[in-house]
Amino acid sequence: MTASESIALWIQPCSRRNEVVGLRDDAVVIRLTAPPVEGAANESLRRFVAERLGVAPSRVALVRGQSSRRKWIAVEGFSVDEVRCALLGLSGRQ
Repeated sequence: MTASESIALWIQPCSRRNEVVGLRDDAVVIRLTAPPVEGAANESLRRFVAERLGVAPSRVALVRGQSSRRKWIAVEGFSVDEVRCALLGLSGRQ
């Protein structure tokens, strides 16, 4: 998967709950309870996105931004628009 097939995210670790809070520029803002230590937030992000899309976490790839709050992910079998719609709760894939 390449960066052109990925969606931009802005991650806020150490939050009270895992949730999508909206958009910030072109990135979907996601709050995670996990701390940004030893990959915990990255793994929590993969699980959170997978749950929202109803897929296995192994289908969610962190493409860029492993040590940054700004990350890019790609989900096998989903377009960027489908992932964005699913995360933001908009009508998308049926």
